[in-house]
Amino acid sequence: MLYSLLRPAIFTLDSERAHRLTIAALRASPSKSPPPSGALAVSVAGLDFPNPLGLAAGFDKDAEVPDAVLGLGFGFAEVGSITPLPQAGNPKPRLFRLVEDKAVINRMGFNNGGAAATLDRLQARAARKGIVGINIGANKDAADRIADYATMTRVMAPLASYLAVNISSPNTPGLRALQDESALTDLLDAVFEARGEKGPPVFLKVAPDLEPADIDAIARIALDSGLAALIVSNTTISRPKLRSHHAGEAGGLSGAPLRDLATQRLRDFRKATGGAIPLIGVGGIASAEDAWERIKAGASLVQLYSAMVYGGPGLPRQITTGLERLVKREGYQSIAEAIGSE
Repeated sequence: MLYSLLRPAIFTLDSERAHRLTIAALRASPSKSPPPSGALAVSVAGLDFPNPLGLAAGFDKDAEVPDAVLGLGFGFAEVGSITPLPQAGNPKPRLFRLVEDKAVINRMGFNNGGAAATLDRLQARAARKGIVGINIGANKDAADRIADYATMTRVMAPLASYLAVNISSPNTPGLRALQDESALTDLLDAVFEARGEKGPPVFLKVAPDLEPADIDAIARIALDSGLAALIVSNTTISRPKLRSHHAGEAGGLSGAPLRDLATQRLRDFRKATGGAIPLIGVGGIASAEDAWERIKAGASLVQLYSAMVYGGPGLPRQITTGLERLVKREGYQSIAEAIGSE
């Protein structure tokens, strides 16, 4: 209720400035424990998640507030994307609210403070509870992007609950080419070699803008490579019908207009993998019903980010409370029983 009163004032601010103020507010907030486990608990890749709702990468790029995020009621937090060297990202303005569409367009370009600065923060919170994944990327001007991913894997693996390999951002030119079959095989070989035998599970984040042949190839590689999960999906470069005057901005579209495409891609990957690898559903999730649909379609976990812009900090607990109600209503003992039930 408080956020709904404050939102009009927040929306008068530039989107990126409002985001920085949000990070500052979370940094100053009192620490809270991660949510307890219960009927929403689910195990994926050897990790026990207290609930299936996570905050997607892009919000906490530099791992400044992962514990504050968990304190909002998320079952896990994913920080990053983090690159080996600091980079400023693309020119501003590069982040736009599409209020009429409950959407966001961004062309941030992996702006972050680099691995060294983030490593210090992650080491400082290493003894705390809670699942914190680390989303890794490559520098825009890297001569060898696969080498960047290998470097990030070696550096971040000791501090990550899981590693998320992000090759699906549309805002770094040429990055999505790493989703091609031969390039992806080489990339994952390098990542697993850098991680070693006893490192954290590795997830792969894919784009929604994939052809059926791409989906089949990625699914085959995922099953053969030892990937622990697929994150489906990143932002889209497609443009469904939008009402906002920002509709023509370049970049990745997220939020409500991505819902149907992201849900369909999740179903596509569920079919292509035969349910043999866990899927994490992302894109257009803004309510318990949205999350429930994605879980029934095959997602073991779900993530959101853009919905927080419109729903505020109370949204995670609204969604998890709603999921508890849906589990009970459908007669399940736990949410794990609902995965893929459609």
